[in-house]
Amino acid sequence: MAYPAAKNKSTLRKSNSAGRFTGLTRTLWALFGLGIVGLILYVLAVSVNFMNLFGRMPNLKTLENPRSELASEIYSADGVLMGKYFRENRTPAEYEDLPQHLVDALIATEDARFEEHSGIDPKATGRVVAGLATGGSGGGGSTLTQQLAKVLFRTRGDLNDGVLNDVPGVRMLVTKTKEWILAVRLERSYTKREILRMYLNTNDYGSNAFGINTAAKTFFNKKPRQLTVEEAATLVGVLNAPSRFSPKFNPGRSKARRNWVLRQMNKYGYLDATALRADTLKPIALNYSVENQNEGIAPYFRVEVSKMLRTWAKETDHDLYADGLKIYTTIDSRMQKYAESAIAEHMKLQQKWFDQQWKGQQPWRDENGRVIPNFLNTSIQRTERYKSLNNRFEGNKDSIKYYLNKKYRMKVFTWQGGEKEVLMSPMDSLAYYKRILHSGFMAMNPLNGQVKAWVGGINFKYIKYDHVKQGKRQPGSTFKPFVYVAAIDQGYSPCYRRPDVPTTFPAERGRPAYTPKNFEGSYSGRSFTLRQALARSMNSITAWLVQKLEPATIVSYAKRLGITSPIEAVPAVGFGSSDVSIYELAGAYSTFVHKGVWTAPMMVTRIEDKNGNVLREFVPQTREALSEETAYLMTYMLRGATEEQGGTSIILKNGFNFPYEMGAKTGTTSNYSDGWFMGLTPNLVCGMWVGGEDRSVHFRTGSYGQGSRLALPIYGLFMRKVYGDKSIDIDRGPFEKPEKPLSIEIDCSRYYGGNSGQRDTIPYEQKLNQVDLDDLEDQDI
Repeated sequence: MAYPAAKNKSTLRKSNSAGRFTGLTRTLWALFGLGIVGLILYVLAVSVNFMNLFGRMPNLKTLENPRSELASEIYSADGVLMGKYFRENRTPAEYEDLPQHLVDALIATEDARFEEHSGIDPKATGRVVAGLATGGSGGGGSTLTQQLAKVLFRTRGDLNDGVLNDVPGVRMLVTKTKEWILAVRLERSYTKREILRMYLNTNDYGSNAFGINTAAKTFFNKKPRQLTVEEAATLVGVLNAPSRFSPKFNPGRSKARRNWVLRQMNKYGYLDATALRADTLKPIALNYSVENQNEGIAPYFRVEVSKMLRTWAKETDHDLYADGLKIYTTIDSRMQKYAESAIAEHMKLQQKWFDQQWKGQQPWRDENGRVIPNFLNTSIQRTERYKSLNNRFEGNKDSIKYYLNKKYRMKVFTWQGGEKEVLMSPMDSLAYYKRILHSGFMAMNPLNGQVKAWVGGINFKYIKYDHVKQGKRQPGSTFKPFVYVAAIDQGYSPCYRRPDVPTTFPAERGRPAYTPKNFEGSYSGRSFTLRQALARSMNSITAWLVQKLEPATIVSYAKRLGITSPIEAVPAVGFGSSDVSIYELAGAYSTFVHKGVWTAPMMVTRIEDKNGNVLREFVPQTREALSEETAYLMTYMLRGATEEQGGTSIILKNGFNFPYEMGAKTGTTSNYSDGWFMGLTPNLVCGMWVGGEDRSVHFRTGSYGQGSRLALPIYGLFMRKVYGDKSIDIDRGPFEKPEKPLSIEIDCSRYYGGNSGQRDTIPYEQKLNQVDLDDLEDQDI
């Protein structure tokens, strides 16, 4: 039997080596294949959050509509941006608004291969993977798109809710994987330009500036398209670390970072060497101003609007501070400016007179003119500072007193320059502000209810309290028209005459007898028409009407005309004994001009979403409160203050020299605590108030403290500017008369009415033959 020749050892070794190599190759390919399959399965598992191991991923709807907080903007009726509501101050810019050198700076700094990849940069990714594999940070490899995904979808915050995210070393891998996946999806859903725009609009630039629009305005007071190359480089440099590289708070680091960005632009061909040398030598020229919600047009008005909008947003599932809404209001920015200017001009002078009158003395006085003891100590206990100290020191009076009298550096409001830095204790500060006079002003179109100007106080930064709607005070004689409208509505003519004599309300229900006095404290005994009595604001004749009509009737008319505050039906009701707001009075007086139709003051006309879709439109809320004739007769009565001899507002004609028909009413309360004025023209009704924070703080005498001196000049200054602005549609009159003939005579030379108080239906020709001699004697004709 023959056997094959035996293989030598060398051949066997070669054969074994080849077999081992082939097996190793197969093993490596198998491992590689398993790795690929594993990677695919891993990515899929992360994508679907398999068994909740990896945390949530945005769905398709969220990806196509990524949410970032956008500031809602509020506009005036004439298209001026008044301010914003926001948590993050962000207003998006369009790509067309971005200068090319800004885009170049961003790409050169953050992602030089941005135009080449599809969301993931293979070279950078390889570096990250290697870093992670060796236990490094793995950072520094994110593309612009990955960074955008991180910011848009909070991959390192909200989406980190998977089980594996708590495992050390795994969290970053899962996070990076999500960012890679989202980056690819973003690249499929958006163009490169859209990604760049979203990136610049989304990021935080520090100083509460979110997005390039706000950043450009905050640091340079410019729009993005106006940024120079070095300014654009500065803002791009900030993105890496907004606090560390803030040009405001770390100018040295910011400049170094800016110059690095400029060198990157040169490196990648976006900036030549000459420009590089020139730009790196330039200082950072800031025009820094942080935008906050206290600034802008009509801040008191915007606060009131926000109250209404928050209610609407809650009912409609919107977020006023993040949805990028556009709110269009009724405010006229020109009238608002004129109102603020008029108040500043007048109040500065009033405060000067007030300080002179009380120089070296305490102005907080009781009804008898005596200093109120412990006034400041009592007032300080109502403050938040006192309550905080009381809690901190558990009621220890010595500790509380020490800190209340400890002096600090602080800024306070002043009419000289707006604010000043002082060294004051909290008690000093309280005494300082208690001496400050305050004011409120509102103007509205009576025909549609649109509020045209709203000034809630003298300085919103230091004094937030709104004196238009929030603040309520006794209106004094500005409440008298509710007495006279009741009389007119029940048949009294403006020509009806009464003697200027005392009227006494007898004591009842625990109240003492009450005899209202005229402002001068005396009675002439002469006879006056109702129009003359209202024009002169005579208390004696108003008291007679209140007694004749009864207080409850006056209250009912006030309610019909839109007064919602509680009104006591007492003899003093006609003299403004109950507190009301400017907001209420302006709405009520508008009824006289609007032919008897009460219209609720209206602040907003429409709301749009960030894409311009109308979410809500507002229409005037109205109701018929008076007949057209009664309403017209009241405008005629109120015109008496500017037309009748002795009228309390005659200065509007012979001082401010307004030649137009104007209705007016002044108001002054006891001890001159409050000065009021109401002004009417055919398409504008204005209300204003002046007084101290506390009723006990006021002028000594009526020469300064009455409404015609304290509040009326604001109206005169305001209307002078309004009439002088040809771009404003202001109706100069006359007031429109009813089409039907009046059933009540207003030509007092032809009036022979009696004292019945009923509407006179007898033709004028017949009345000449039916004159009641007793009536004539009573009316002093």
